[in-house]
Amino acid sequence: MIVLNCAQGSPEWHQARAGVITASMFVVARSRTGGLDEKQQAYVSAIRSGMSEGAARDLAGYRAAPKAESIQRAIEGLPVGDFSEAAKAYAFRLAIERISGMPLDESFETYAMRRGHELEPAARREHEIASGHMVQRAGFVLSGDHLFGASADGLIGKDGGSEYKCLISPERLQRIYIDGDASEFMDQVQGCMWLTARKWWDFCVYCPAMEIIDKHLWMRTYQRDDEYIDQMVEELAEFEKLVTHYETTLRMKEAA
Repeated sequence: MIVLNCAQGSPEWHQARAGVITASMFVVARSRTGGLDEKQQAYVSAIRSGMSEGAARDLAGYRAAPKAESIQRAIEGLPVGDFSEAAKAYAFRLAIERISGMPLDESFETYAMRRGHELEPAARREHEIASGHMVQRAGFVLSGDHLFGASADGLIGKDGGSEYKCLISPERLQRIYIDGDASEFMDQVQGCMWLTARKWWDFCVYCPAMEIIDKHLWMRTYQRDDEYIDQMVEELAEFEKLVTHYETTLRMKEAA
């Protein structure tokens, strides 16, 4: 990995991210439409888990083995369906950034982003107190080919890292505090472990409004899941091809 020691939100940080598929956007890059329905997914999951064809067919409710191309692709671990409109828009933005060498949003920062940057030092401090870890700020981490990157909030020792979210959405906070569900952030968490070659990652939600009941820090440690990462990397490679396609098309139009 390549570690750039730049403060998150700084001009240098925005510049480093230009044209790079970032971990916080992996979930968007992987999003697709026209995928498998519930019955098809049950069959594919059964087959991929090692179940026999007959048992998988019975479990999913098929009388005969399904022949749909999308099912065969899913069994082989290949992406199914078309990229979502959000994924396509993100790919097109990256293509323009690769051509210009500059961030397309010109370092635009939303209120939520600014709030997160302002609260991150406090979140890191609370995490260090709660966990006993000493957290090293990491800035921006790049893959060797500069195609993928992550704003790793912290690196811990040789094997760990940390991510801090300062959420304000009641719906997202409810999923975290009531349901214990941080799945929407797993692409980012596992993506950070992939890019930094780490074995575990502390995911923390910092909510100062909950300090009165001593629950201002919600923390879970997630272990590296190589099967998850392998699947994610395959799908990200497909997305990168889309970015390259857009970039090539734009350059051809320019030449014409």
